[in-house]
Amino acid sequence: MILILNSGSSSIKFALFPAAGEISRRTVLCDGQIDGIGDELHFGARDAAGHPIADEPVREGITHESALGFLLRWLDCHFTDHRLVGAGHRVVHGGTAYTAPVVVNAAVLAYLEQLVPLAPLHQPHNLAAIKALTALHPTLPQVACFDTAFHCTQPQVATVFALPRALTDEGIRRYGFHGLSYEYIASVLPEHAGPTAEGKVVVAHLGQGASMCAMEARRSVATSTGFTALDGLPMGRRCGNLDPGVVLYLLVEKKMDAAAITDLLYERSGLLGMSGISDDMRTLLASNDPRAAEAINLFVYRIGRELGSLVATLGGLDALVFTGGIGEHAVAIREKVCKDAAWLGILLDIDANASGGPRITSRDSQVTTWVIPTDEDLMIARHTVELINSRSNELASAPSAGRRKKL
Repeated sequence: MILILNSGSSSIKFALFPAAGEISRRTVLCDGQIDGIGDELHFGARDAAGHPIADEPVREGITHESALGFLLRWLDCHFTDHRLVGAGHRVVHGGTAYTAPVVVNAAVLAYLEQLVPLAPLHQPHNLAAIKALTALHPTLPQVACFDTAFHCTQPQVATVFALPRALTDEGIRRYGFHGLSYEYIASVLPEHAGPTAEGKVVVAHLGQGASMCAMEARRSVATSTGFTALDGLPMGRRCGNLDPGVVLYLLVEKKMDAAAITDLLYERSGLLGMSGISDDMRTLLASNDPRAAEAINLFVYRIGRELGSLVATLGGLDALVFTGGIGEHAVAIREKVCKDAAWLGILLDIDANASGGPRITSRDSQVTTWVIPTDEDLMIARHTVELINSRSNELASAPSAGRRKKL
């Protein structure tokens, strides 16, 4: 069996898949989450049908290693007919060196550590799970799957900033994120949209983290996020697109240091900062507070702005896809976005949208619009099985010795 891990600062989400045969959502063995890392651990798991099979406190420690140790013991007890043969991890940043999943070794891990400043909310915790699992199970092959990798197909003009070339050469460029989600949508889009899937498509991954991606022939050609996951759309707590002059103003006039600005932009902005109420779209949609409405309106407005930009990059639009927590479940947000985008030829089917689609536009719509649930765990599982089955640990590659490592 293959263990899939998505590790955060205070929780570890996991899923368990078979290592052989069909790798699909239908074949998942179980999934769940360990919460309370750093405080009091709590473990919950569901079976393949979504029924709870565990809900209990974990009394042994509070670290990532403690949490994973408990999980491994639980798996050994509950899946006695299976043997763990590998683990796959979501890792937010692969830099320029890793544009495809890779089996982790010491050199890989050392390089990924260099990228922590580019994804400070995620990268350290992604790597903490790899290190903890290595300590607990030293011989277990582990595969890192990168959110940045899907965007490696973008042309250079879409990735560079207008900065001195020396800084670009050091790795200061646009990377893009949520790539595992976009890769999954690209893989299943033909099942929904048929030949249109190979055309000009924009996917909106809307959730606590939010971004949009322009695809042609199901390959990334542009995306809203850039050097870090702060760029682009406003998110649950992140600011989104921001004039760099604002940061300079905060430094000089407000005397804020880097730590304070980081906290402001990553933790106290976005929907939470705008509304002063919540970072949860469900709470905002249910609120009568005008500040909630203002936050929602900004979120929708910025989606419209990014959509126009990405359509211009593509030179047209054949399909729009909503995914992510908000994209999949917030009927009102999809309605507002589609009505604002009527100029593109999007004709919303109100009833289809209310029922969740998958197609939510009318037959007369020039642009088809879809709601497609994403599945990053499944994407990681497929990559992990493929690498473990087809490559030995000796083929786990780091940047070649003669190649200069860049961020």
